[in-house]
Amino acid sequence: MSVIAIIGGQWGDEGKGKIVDLLGTKADVVARYSGGSNAGHTVVNSQGKFKLHLIPSGIFNAKTNCLICNGVVINPKILINEIETLQQRGIGVDRLYISDRAHLIMPYHLILDELEETARGSSAIGTTKQGIGPAYMDKAARRGLRMGELVDRDLLKKRLRGFLEYKNRIITKVFDANPLSFDEVYEEYCGYADRLAPFVQETSLMINEAIDNGDTVMLEGAQGTMLDIDFGTYPYVTSSPPTAWGACMGAGVSPMKITKVIGIFKAYTTRVGGGPFPTELEDATGEELRERGKEYGTTTGRPRRCGWFDGVAAKFSNRLNGFSGVVITKFDILDTCQTIKICTGYEVDGMTINNPPVNIELLDKCQPIYEEMDGWQTDTSDIRNFADLPIEAQKYVKRLEEIVGCSVDLVSVGANRDQSIIINPII
Repeated sequence: MSVIAIIGGQWGDEGKGKIVDLLGTKADVVARYSGGSNAGHTVVNSQGKFKLHLIPSGIFNAKTNCLICNGVVINPKILINEIETLQQRGIGVDRLYISDRAHLIMPYHLILDELEETARGSSAIGTTKQGIGPAYMDKAARRGLRMGELVDRDLLKKRLRGFLEYKNRIITKVFDANPLSFDEVYEEYCGYADRLAPFVQETSLMINEAIDNGDTVMLEGAQGTMLDIDFGTYPYVTSSPPTAWGACMGAGVSPMKITKVIGIFKAYTTRVGGGPFPTELEDATGEELRERGKEYGTTTGRPRRCGWFDGVAAKFSNRLNGFSGVVITKFDILDTCQTIKICTGYEVDGMTINNPPVNIELLDKCQPIYEEMDGWQTDTSDIRNFADLPIEAQKYVKRLEEIVGCSVDLVSVGANRDQSIIINPII
């Protein structure tokens, strides 16, 4: 039995999709446990290039059960489009299951996300306007609708009517916008129910039965640790816990059953949207990283902010998650760099600090303390053995191990599944 949580170690976009696709070839179950369609995983394998937003990256393995769990918020329109796109490209979805406890994103969530972000003005947090935050707000406020209610028309009608009346008062009286029609929303979601009902199951039961049977289970995260609702750069965070403890809550698995926690890090650092980013490079080097790494959001297409590897954030991430090992992705993007920098501390107001401060304004003032290393200036994309990497590249990996505080088990040197250097087997 092996239960492996795949966790983003930075601000998201670390390449978790590729790693889950790679490791998922040996997994019996891949379960997505958090976030919504604001997340995107790009997967490149022998079947083509795919952009996923809700469906787990293990869907390309015909023998793997893929679960969208209770911790995810689901826009049914986007999910149906994703299912149909995969089917049109010859990818089967007969082993896809959706938790009956997963909450729905409703039209009023999308509207309120847009209105609230616009109202923030210069203080906007950079939401994707996918309705994620408002859906999680309703989940916590006990005003949410779940997949189990979607497939029960009488219950859907009863609960939707009261919730929509409440939301329409906010939409019209607070934001002076047009109300939604109950009949139109109800009919739209009944149509979604007809399409999605065959996929709805009690996924927590399925996962635990698989674990008890000795199967290999992978818990797939979205976003990254530095966007965690509690420990990320609040308020510039996501609305759910993308961390190791979030995997347990979001999938319905006891922490005692997790056997490995694998942190995914880029060889450099990126983030999308607003918020402090100490190692951000607003110069030609940052632009080169963006263009070489194709650093544009899978979901929104927004250019990602790029910077050197942030060792302070990485150590913090390891402390929170307790990584068994880490994966370094997009290593090949640094192939052209003559020198490479690693942030080993922050300097602010004449002091050196080694832990991200909770005060967002203080973090925004932090200046990175850099350690500089020689680049390798050699194409690594065809290398498959660690010993074959240039010595400078090997030293960089070893230094990242020291800074993060655990072993590097795999180095990704390209987008394709096989462009991977396996140092220590994860599965």
